[in-house]
Amino acid sequence: MDSQKRLMLALGLSLLVTMGYMAVVSKSSPHSDAAPGPSPTAAGQKQSPLVIPSNQAAQIPEASSGSIAMPVQTIERNRGSVHYLFSNRGAGLERAQLQGNKMREQQQMDIGQGIQRFLGHPVPDAPQMDLALPVPGQPLPLSVEVRGTVNLASSVVYNVAGDSNDQPLVFKTEQQGLAVTKTFHFSESGLETDYSLLFENRGKTPIEGEYGIYYGRGIDPSTERAPSFFGGVGNQSHSTCSVGDSIKKEAPKDKAAPEERGLVHFFGVDQQYFLAALYPLDGAQAGRCIQVATPTERSATAYFPLHLKPGESVTQRFGLYVGPKDGDLLSKIGKTFQPHLEKTVDFGIWAAICKLLLTVLNFFQQVTHSWGIAIILLTVGVKVVLLPLTHKSMVSAESMKKLQPRMEELKKKFPDDKQKQQSEMMKLYQEAKVNPLGGCLPMLIQMPVWIALFTTLRNTYQIYREPFFLWNDLTFKDPTYLLPLALGLTMIVTQKLQPQMMDAAQAKMMTYIMPVFFTGIMLQYPAGLTLYIFTNNLLSIAQQYGLKRYLKAREPAAEATVSLGIKKVSERKS
Repeated sequence: MDSQKRLMLALGLSLLVTMGYMAVVSKSSPHSDAAPGPSPTAAGQKQSPLVIPSNQAAQIPEASSGSIAMPVQTIERNRGSVHYLFSNRGAGLERAQLQGNKMREQQQMDIGQGIQRFLGHPVPDAPQMDLALPVPGQPLPLSVEVRGTVNLASSVVYNVAGDSNDQPLVFKTEQQGLAVTKTFHFSESGLETDYSLLFENRGKTPIEGEYGIYYGRGIDPSTERAPSFFGGVGNQSHSTCSVGDSIKKEAPKDKAAPEERGLVHFFGVDQQYFLAALYPLDGAQAGRCIQVATPTERSATAYFPLHLKPGESVTQRFGLYVGPKDGDLLSKIGKTFQPHLEKTVDFGIWAAICKLLLTVLNFFQQVTHSWGIAIILLTVGVKVVLLPLTHKSMVSAESMKKLQPRMEELKKKFPDDKQKQQSEMMKLYQEAKVNPLGGCLPMLIQMPVWIALFTTLRNTYQIYREPFFLWNDLTFKDPTYLLPLALGLTMIVTQKLQPQMMDAAQAKMMTYIMPVFFTGIMLQYPAGLTLYIFTNNLLSIAQQYGLKRYLKAREPAAEATVSLGIKKVSERKS
């Protein structure tokens, strides 16, 4: 294989490795056939949130044996960032709707809507993010069940106390001598809630068993997108359990997830830029966690032991967080015990580079008040850092071009001896002091930056739904496709400015086919990443143009250097 093919292979591998990582950065998710726990709803069926009218009270299990069934009622609690809707059926959540422009679902905008917005026409905005969509046929989020010598169903109807929006919300019930009191203390923002469970044994026999806390979220398969090679980063939710030293995330797949046993740090539902999680307030508790991930449900249920002698009571305290996955905010969650919810912001093996990029982006954003300009300035900064290497590689490529006639002579002189061709060419490169692979080295160095920026965009809430010029969300694709197409054009221009050291077929592939392939992929990827590569291409074009003018002014000296190298090779052969 000659140096030209090596160069083309290196460039191709650079592109494929970059895109390959972006494709597999998240697990694919075929539909699940089975999952642990209660039977899920039919796969693929579009579901709507479950709301039980008060006139259906007769269908609800009684609060205690022999008592009259209590009516089902809903209770609202509105805080600065979250609007809660509770039901006394299971004392669980029917809604936890986040408030604010950034706390909306990822907007799926087609090209028609993108063009309408581009032309200044209004486009309906995405709905507010709801982190407690009930799953039909399943318990409500925050429902509690007890298993053992006494059983308490997750659907039992509770008495309610605390009617004022400023008061704690209290639910009470009693079953077979087991009294359960749930108390919710809301923070001012509503993002954090103290959730205490008081268990009292009012009977005459010991209670032995376990209690389980369920947190689930209904999924509409028609609006959920799994990440894929040509489909972008997606908006897929995962059930999440942090047990021991590991965090287990589950999306729909063929095999049911086994339960996790150990010290439970937190559990809940994780969706890319948002998180709903429960965590023990007084330290990780020994228990087990069961996850369910079907096309219509993501849920995690944590079970903990319960042992009560007659007349004994115990209080278990949990924290509830529903809100954005802001790493700085999540790292401060917890008082006496930190569950480390910030670990749900997973940058993977690129964490060090991602955190460095995010620090630089945060600095530029604070100065310019624009994440788009921050990405452009980041591109300029990386370009400046790599300027000496890029300049050297471009000079080397121009020198390689001048060696082309001599290289063609070597091919004709040794047409059947590829090894001899390579040997003589390497000697020619050494004498002329050029590196045949120097041209692709800057691209290889840029690869980790591309991957890290992609990973940062798909995991950083601070950039989520941040607009720039024509794009309303730098973490989502450009719905007009104008930016990826402009990127493709700049790639073609960049390739045309590069010295061509290949045959016509290879040069055509590098000039046209690779940019078209790359553009096709970038159509679905975040506008912020496309903006970075587009800006980098513009800077490369300017740099290449300036270098050509610079080398043209020094052409006599450069010609002399190359000629001297060729002359030395010729003298040595003679």
